[in-house]
Amino acid sequence: MISKYAKIGKNVEIGNYIVIEDGVEIGDGTVIKNYVELRKNTIIGKNCYIDSRVSTSGECKIGDNVTLRYDTIIARGCEIGDNTYVCPRVMTNNLDSGKESIGGAKIGKNCFIGTNSVLHHGITIGDNSVTGSMAFVNKNIPFNEIWLGSPAKFFKKK
Repeated sequence: MISKYAKIGKNVEIGNYIVIEDGVEIGDGTVIKNYVELRKNTIIGKNCYIDSRVSTSGECKIGDNVTLRYDTIIARGCEIGDNTYVCPRVMTNNLDSGKESIGGAKIGKNCFIGTNSVLHHGITIGDNSVTGSMAFVNKNIPFNEIWLGSPAKFFKKK
């Protein structure tokens, strides 16, 4: 189902079994694979690759040249900077333990988020940073740093 109120750019490739809700914007040259859900007011930049089974819960901003790999969940209010690569099965959230909306993670430009990472609500990952696979990120990560583990801890400068 693609809403008639969605804005879809030029040369966008859209797969099968898709949900694209009202207010969604998809930039030119973006590829959307099968079984993707883009909830209300999600904005996706130009030349992105959105793999199968990616879901957004709405109100997300995804920059240009971003890759979101298989089975990733992008929570309401998340922002992802240009040229960022998000590996498969990354999960973000936007609620605290009292079910209060804090806002999703803010991921900078040129970042790499490892497979099965979990990004806590309200955190910021600085430009050019990396999280290792299976990291649980519950603190802000400064720019140009690599963080590993659960909970994620500083490993080294890039």
